[in-house]
Amino acid sequence: MAESKFTDLEMPYSLESEQSVLGAILAESDIIASVLETVKPEMFYIDQHRALFNIMVQMFATGSSKADIVTVLNEAVAQHIFETPAEGRTYLANLVNMVPAVSNIDSYCQIVSGKYYIRSLAEAARHILSDIQSGENDASVLLDAAEQSIFDIRQGRNTGGLKAINEIVSDTYMHIAQLAGPDREQFLGIRSGFQHLDAVTSGLNKSDLILIAARPAMGKTAFALNIAENVARTQKEKQVCIFSLEMPREQLVSRLMSSAAQVDSHKLRSGYLNGEEWVRLATAASYLNGLPIYIDDTASITVQQIKAKLRRMKNLGLVVIDYLGLIATTLRTENRVQIVGEITRQLKIMAKELDVPIILLSQLSRGPESRTDKRPMLSDLRESGSIEQDADIVMFLYRDAYYNKDNANINEAECIVAKNRHGETGTIKLAWNGQFTRFTTLETADAPV
Repeated sequence: MAESKFTDLEMPYSLESEQSVLGAILAESDIIASVLETVKPEMFYIDQHRALFNIMVQMFATGSSKADIVTVLNEAVAQHIFETPAEGRTYLANLVNMVPAVSNIDSYCQIVSGKYYIRSLAEAARHILSDIQSGENDASVLLDAAEQSIFDIRQGRNTGGLKAINEIVSDTYMHIAQLAGPDREQFLGIRSGFQHLDAVTSGLNKSDLILIAARPAMGKTAFALNIAENVARTQKEKQVCIFSLEMPREQLVSRLMSSAAQVDSHKLRSGYLNGEEWVRLATAASYLNGLPIYIDDTASITVQQIKAKLRRMKNLGLVVIDYLGLIATTLRTENRVQIVGEITRQLKIMAKELDVPIILLSQLSRGPESRTDKRPMLSDLRESGSIEQDADIVMFLYRDAYYNKDNANINEAECIVAKNRHGETGTIKLAWNGQFTRFTTLETADAPV
């Protein structure tokens, strides 16, 4: 009986609130900008209301015309939303007349969105019950699916169903307009702190899987930490999460303190610091205390476990995973290519679901060692096929002085962007300070090259 009542439950919605939102926009078209901060087309329960709101959104996005009774009616008739023009004219006029107060638009929007999330929760509950009734006995699978469903609702994303291209075009047009507007910085990818690198990659873009690969001792962990610190410093409202599968968290923080305090990392390990260095270290500790950085040093962690921990973060901005070769898997096979392929595929899906950039570190094969020019190439990636396919950006770190002891530029490094799904590739010159395990932008006339 309980199942029948739940199945037959009438989905909640507010007819009056949906009508008031539409009527307010028809009365004052400019109000749609504030409406879009809370309400999306899919939040309207009535199909007709959803179609009308889509028309208004498209007009706002393209700037073709203001949304009023005449312009909306013309487009609604063309899309056959009403059976006759007379019916449409009457309905739209009633929408305007029934609005209690345009000044209360925020309250109407909250009701519309609130009812939508309750419906989404009910739908998620139905799917959870269906999964249980299907005979699935693995509790971890059921819990993961249930948690994912709730997470999707909290994130305000509807993961199911096809979406018409006219809605996607509107969203894309608005995003491009935001990039060209006065507040463009908040819509660009997160700045890595390396100016020339950001010029090539457009920053650390949401949902991107970014691979940083290098041979041992090239400084890939240091580079990732530098980026994490830069992001945490400039995006203080965003949380930066670092998963260190190889290095204990205390050792990771020691590197951060060495870099921030400009104190030799060897001295931190020995404890032999002079008075001035202790002062700088205390200042660095205070500075790092204020950064929204979270570190997990669980060994042999799986992608599913990483995802579960990240879902609990309230305002995630960047994820760093050090490194690919140590991520565990539940896949029952000894085939390393298949294992790596599954891991990178899951990480790319996770980046998209969480809508954050994920920086993944990886070792390179010994390929460069056998070449005269030891700069890495995509073919040097271990199990390169899946990694190269799933990663949006692939970057290699290279320091020529490591191989060529006669190189006078011992502090010069290169960040080679070998793959960039968003645009150009190239090489960015960096300055490397091994004493403080820190990379900085190298100011050169030809950077990037």
